[in-house]
Amino acid sequence: MGQEVSQSDFSREQRLAFRDKVLKDLDVFERMLEGSRFDFTRPQMGLEIELNLVQADDLSPALVNSEVLAEMTDDDFQTEVGRYNIEMNVPPRPMAGDQAVRLERWLCQSLRRAGDAARAHDARVVEIGILPTLMPEQFDRPWLSDGVRYRALNDSLIRERGEGFELDILGPTGERVSSYHDTIGPLSGCTSVQLHQQVTPQDFPVYWNAASIISSLQVALGANSPYLFGRRLWAETRIPLFTAMTDTRSVELVHQGVRPRAYFGQAWITSIFDLFEENVRSFPALLPEMSDEDSLATLESGGTPSLVDLRLHNGTVWRWNRPIYDTSQGVPHLRVENRVLPAGPSAVDMVANACFYYGLLEAMTSSGRPIWTKMTFADAERNFRDAAKHGITSVQVWPGLGKIPAVDLVADHLLSVADDGLAALGLRREVRSHFLSVIEGRCRTRTNGASWQVAVTEAHEAAGYSREEALREMLRLYLDHSEDNLPVHTWPVPQVEQRQPADERADERADEAEAALSGAGSTPR
Repeated sequence: MGQEVSQSDFSREQRLAFRDKVLKDLDVFERMLEGSRFDFTRPQMGLEIELNLVQADDLSPALVNSEVLAEMTDDDFQTEVGRYNIEMNVPPRPMAGDQAVRLERWLCQSLRRAGDAARAHDARVVEIGILPTLMPEQFDRPWLSDGVRYRALNDSLIRERGEGFELDILGPTGERVSSYHDTIGPLSGCTSVQLHQQVTPQDFPVYWNAASIISSLQVALGANSPYLFGRRLWAETRIPLFTAMTDTRSVELVHQGVRPRAYFGQAWITSIFDLFEENVRSFPALLPEMSDEDSLATLESGGTPSLVDLRLHNGTVWRWNRPIYDTSQGVPHLRVENRVLPAGPSAVDMVANACFYYGLLEAMTSSGRPIWTKMTFADAERNFRDAAKHGITSVQVWPGLGKIPAVDLVADHLLSVADDGLAALGLRREVRSHFLSVIEGRCRTRTNGASWQVAVTEAHEAAGYSREEALREMLRLYLDHSEDNLPVHTWPVPQVEQRQPADERADERADEAEAALSGAGSTPR
């Protein structure tokens, strides 16, 4: 969840001083955009992947992330908000040659390494958007990961809201989660894949606008979070869940139209500065821990400011496409961080999702009239919301095509565009064909992670399993297919043998117990 801090309680004076410091950083950033040289290398893939740990026996959340990480010797993994979460950081690599194949191989090796470490603690690693076995009572136990930042974030979000968090998510089929939480515990249920694209200051608005349009397609084809607390909700329930659990607005502020801290945006942009300025002027600081950096003095002396305070604040505004400022070896750079995808279902699926995104992003930013000049921002946001609700069956509004099913839009119109973009980036033809065929397979079979989860769960329920039992059996099959690294559109929906009604099973068990006692006889005392 971003930069670490050293304290969790902040005074009013600290908050006011931090705000002044962030405003000063914002001014320095504006000057840098006008006159500084930003690093830009050939486009690279950069990924962060959040994962879950579950108990090997009943597949409930396993609160052992610190123990699992202690088994591992590399720096590619770290903790996340919940004790059952870990995050994998993927070293950046160019999107050229056979690098996508190498990325898939690297992911498989890293996931196996994490899996080996988890097994030492009777746990398994799951790549999924929301654990279907996660239940509200999970947060009655100590669930928060070690680290001051996590505690500070929890306390600050609650303090800004002035009360706990109400979840009210209604699914398309009528199932609903309506619950109250006095911590941000359910936030830890959201596990995602974040894709990074380094860009120049001049090109940033072009890439951010394009990423905002592509986001609905990513979610439609990649949705993988249909269940929360045992209820079937949105295809990508992670979207409304994350939004609700980072929302510091009162009911009154919601009605006034005040922005949530996790949101899609409100308009196409013409500068990265637009986003940073909005973040600073519209959102109060959650973690107002000031650094010792004098960014203005550093800039005027010819150095490169780290803008530590601005970056810390920016990390607590969770746009679905977020602007990133960072430095490497004293050179500043900018990135678009795309945050819309859930984790999983398998390594090959995640690499296919990345290829589809980077290919479309390259094509939409390098040729022809920009698509956002032909689409309203409101239509892009509606597409995103419909994709999150309905996933693979969602309908998109697209320039020149009107309303069209997402699968038809991608299969008939956009796969070739993504292929052109990947070709321009230098990815080999057979590599492009391999990963884009995974996306095509989802379109052809109308299957993604969310639809598969629902189909398998319903098959078990139809055979007499309770919802809780069905979710556990579904997750067990999901884990096996995921660990085999099979693309989700090839996963079969099993024929589940009909179970006896629960009362008949209970009678059978009673008869068996009575027979066993009779057979054993009795011995006088």
